[in-house]
Parts: sequence; structure tokens; C-alpha cells
Amino acid sequence: MNPSKIKKIQFIKDPIHGYIFIDDLVRELIDTRYFQRLRRIKQLSGSEYVYPGANHTRFEHSLGVSYLGEKMARSITNDENVTLSEKDINYVKIAGLLHDIGHGPFSHTFEALLSKADKHHEDLSRWIIQKSEIADILKTNGVNVDIVTGLINGNKTIKGKGYLNQIISGACDVDKMDFIVRDSYHTGAEYGQVDIMRILYTMGVFEGNLAVNYSALPAFEAFLIARVESFRTIYFHKVSRASQLMIVRAMELAEKELGLLDFKTPEDYLKLDDFTVWTKLLESKSSKKIMKKLADRKLLKVAFEREFMTRDEFLQSTLIKEDYRQRLIEEIANKAKLKAEDIFIDIPTLPSVPYSHSIDLPAYEVPMFRRDGVSQEKKEVKIRNVSRIFESLMGMLYIFRVYSFEENREQVRKAAIEVFGEKSIGTQISF
Repeated sequence: MNPSKIKKIQFIKDPIHGYIFIDDLVRELIDTRYFQRLRRIKQLSGSEYVYPGANHTRFEHSLGVSYLGEKMARSITNDENVTLSEKDINYVKIAGLLHDIGHGPFSHTFEALLSKADKHHEDLSRWIIQKSEIADILKTNGVNVDIVTGLINGNKTIKGKGYLNQIISGACDVDKMDFIVRDSYHTGAEYGQVDIMRILYTMGVFEGNLAVNYSALPAFEAFLIARVESFRTIYFHKVSRASQLMIVRAMELAEKELGLLDFKTPEDYLKLDDFTVWTKLLESKSSKKIMKKLADRKLLKVAFEREFMTRDEFLQSTLIKEDYRQRLIEEIANKAKLKAEDIFIDIPTLPSVPYSHSIDLPAYEVPMFRRDGVSQEKKEVKIRNVSRIFESLMGMLYIFRVYSFEENREQVRKAAIEVFGEKSIGTQISF
């Protein structure tokens, strides 16, 4: 890649970041049908049932991550421990642009189906980039495809510069910075009014890892709080989750009939977006009943709910097990005298302090440094010692919900109370 040949030719007006300038290569990538497909993948599938403005897509989010990725990469070039070339910076920009290109219909909701094939949207991003015209475009412009996909998947692909991976996927990465602010804007929830540029412009590299500057601690604490509250009020909202559970059930019912996991080429995958799959699900014999309810906004209702936070790793590993959830469903259904298919259990989870995504760091560790007032030398700061907010947020946030349709809500509520009583969910796990 020869940066001298990259010419700024156009800009895009983004409601979050203002004018985003794009060059010839980025324009060519954006104009591929694979990237244009992201216009038909909602960022927050299901949230539109709560927040009517939440109709933005993966398309604009990807532009935002690319923009912030380039900003952060350029900013850390001021760090004495960092030597980045224009080529390095462009790798981060391109990886940010393409990081979500593998998202399936209904965004993260499709992950429930992909997990059956032991896949994740990041795997599909790598696959699409490597097996489509995108690889040809990158190679023609002198861009190493493996480095781009490595940055997306969190692999250390540039020797001695592992911190570049953490710009895209880390404890305080530009992906989170964009979606928290963007999703807050489009929903009107307002939790995302965080000075992310203060965090971004002051970040540096400490002991090989991307690190937060102590001077930006108030902004970073606001970022952590905004993240947790955004998950509570947007991503984990009971109505958002109800609609997502219904879509997941519809896709599971119709998966074989529609061949939703039968794609063999990027061109096959290209055909799957919110519009096409919604239409197919609504017409499928297997899924049209539940999809008709969703289309008419006759959503699942919460019959039982508990919220808790834990640092217990055994409890965490138990709650995510499918067989544990299925046993609970069967027990509640039996007591409510209903079919198991009438009961839905949802346990959305969130590491309230984001994981580091670095093999060199323990979970829940966010590197922080401060500069000596005289020598300006970097000194390690243990964030747990300087931030009570960080310490209090450590752990996993769980929201345990039992859903059913309106006509069964009361009997399911009584059955769930009989199963769980008034005690903590965590005290009731047994084998």
C-alpha cells in the first residue's frame, strides 16, 4: 500500500462524528455489494419496538469505527513508545471499516443460529473478506488481507504492535466507543453522552498494551457507567429481548425449511439480510405463526425477573449452559401445565467492566498509566485503587427473565415463583 497514492476524494456527513473523509480505497470497499448489504442489517434489531428511532444500521456504525480507529491510531503516534507508519494507520482504518461485514440478519440475534455451527460473525467477516472481491481490492492496493482479518479477530498480526489489535477489539476500543454513543443518539436514551474523544486522544501504550491515561479517568468512568446503563436500558430492555427471542425461535423453527445455515459462498450469504429473512420467516409454514405475532406487536411478556451481579465464575459458567436453561423451562412448564415451547428463558449477560481481550492481561483488567510530573516517564496505575466506580462494577451483570405470551403470563409467573421462590437465583443452582 502506497499512502502517497491515496487521495481524499469525498466526505460523508455522519450525525455522530461530523464529516468523515474517505479515500479512493475506502470508497471502493464501501461500494462493494458486501458492504452495501450492511445498509439492510439493523444495528439494534428488536430495539425499534421500544425506541422508534432505533433504525440505524451496521453501515453507519462501520464508518464510525473506521473513523475512530484512524483517529486513535494517529493519536498514539505521539506516544514515545509507538512508531506507526501511514501503512499501519491505514490497516487500522480498513479493519474498522470491515469489522462487522460478516454480521447476519438481525445483527447479534443471528448469532444464536450461528452458534449451532460453532461460528461467530467475526469468523464470517474474515471468510467474506478472504473469499470475495474485497480480497482482490485489498491486494490490488497493496494491503495484506491477513493483517486486516487479524486485526478484526484480535490476533497479533503486526510484530511488536499488538496494541493495534486492541484499538478494534479491546477493553476500551473504538467499536464500543462508537456504538455506545451512536445507539444512545438514535434511541434517545442519552446515556452515551460521554467525552470519548478525551479518552481517545489521551490514550497511550504501556508495557505493550493500549492504556488509558489517568488524566482521562473521569471520562473513562463515565464511559463504563454509560456502557452498563446502555445495556440495561437499550440492549437488555425486556421488550427488545422479547422481540429478539421471538425472531430466534422463528429462525430455529424455519432453519431447515429455509436453509438459513446452508450458505456455501459469500454470494449465498449476501442474500441474507433483515428484509429477505423477515419476509421468508413470515411466509414459512414453520415460523409464520410466531412471526405474525411479532409483526402485530403481540410480544412475549415477562412473567418473572431477577437482576444480579456476580464474580462467581462457577455460577457464570452454569448459567450459560443450554441444558441448565432447558431443565428450568421443563420444570416451569410442568408446574404451569403448559408445553415447554410456551416458556422462554432469557439470561442476557454483560461483563460490566469490559474484558481486556488481550492474552497478556487478566480478565477485567484495564491498563492505566500516569506521567511523572518531572520526568514525564509513564508509571503504572492500578485502576482498582483509584476508581471506586471501576471496583464496584467488576463482575458479570445478569438479568434472569422468564417469558411467555400474554394468555399464559399469570400461570407462568406463579410457576416460576414456585420454582425459584423469593431467593437469589445464584443460591438455587443444583445438580
